[in-house]
Amino acid sequence: MTFVRNCWYVAGWSHEIPRELSTKRIMDEDIVFYRTEAGAPAALEDQCPHKRLPLSMGRLKGDAIECGYHGMTFGANGRCVRIPGQDNLPDSARVRSYPVHETNGIVWIWMGDPALADTSEIFQLPEMQAEGWAPHFGDGLYFAANYVHLADNLCDPAHVAYVHPTTLGNPESEGVPVEVERDGHTVITSRWIRDAPPIGFFKALDLFKGHVDRWHYYYYHAPNIAVIDFGSIETERNASEEERQFGARLFALHFLTPISETETVDYWMHIRNIAVDDPGMGDRMNEQFRVAFDEDKVVLEAIQRREEKPLDRRPVRLAIDKGPNYLKKIIAEMAARERPEKAAAE
Repeated sequence: MTFVRNCWYVAGWSHEIPRELSTKRIMDEDIVFYRTEAGAPAALEDQCPHKRLPLSMGRLKGDAIECGYHGMTFGANGRCVRIPGQDNLPDSARVRSYPVHETNGIVWIWMGDPALADTSEIFQLPEMQAEGWAPHFGDGLYFAANYVHLADNLCDPAHVAYVHPTTLGNPESEGVPVEVERDGHTVITSRWIRDAPPIGFFKALDLFKGHVDRWHYYYYHAPNIAVIDFGSIETERNASEEERQFGARLFALHFLTPISETETVDYWMHIRNIAVDDPGMGDRMNEQFRVAFDEDKVVLEAIQRREEKPLDRRPVRLAIDKGPNYLKKIIAEMAARERPEKAAAE
């Protein structure tokens, strides 16, 4: 699956990008990150154009990086500002500079054409800053799997009863149909489970005593962002789908950043409408999420390993594949628009 480059990806949480030089690989590109003296994040190609030594092995000089081999120095815009022993600075003496932007405790990076990088297109969920909601950052979970496998998983409520039986699902959801729709570049899959025991996630938090009505709304914004609106409310309230805010409601956010064709980092966090002034509740919820997401990791990495072997027969297709199939089609369309000749050849 070809990467979609003209898109904002999460490079890391703000606290993961220090003043000192640090490195990350995104879409098979090695990138050196740092902060300027003013505190703004910067990202450059991690390779000196002279002898190809990684710039991350050099040192910071103000807002510029000095190569650790011969002292060529590059500003945050990628242009060479100093070559020891000569005054001439050839135009070719530059490295790629990546557009980056920091907001809401997240550092974003644009991997495509810099001229198209519009910060107004960076994903925003209103609840991130809304009264009555509490955001709580999680981890950057590494998967030895292509990001499309993660995307498939994140628009598929049907897997929850089987992969997460003790955390995010239980058997009562197994036969409930999944509703699917497409809205532009977004795939929405959803279902309600009525009059059922609470899932292990809420049991561990001791939030419900009897049966509940619970929901899953999976919003996958292609190519790389999933928002899962899930929660529960007491069955006796007979709540409608528009009354979810009266129950225990959470948004689990997943920002997928491809490392390579077979590796991905899932930067995840949650936003909740309960115990908003209690960080300890956020920590307890995150521990539940870690158990669940590790369960996904085992499954998706096993699928990746199988995919790398020859296929001896066509996979079986099920009705529950409608959402993931929409998603794969959207990602393929987005990639084709960026590189039509390559897409046609593939």
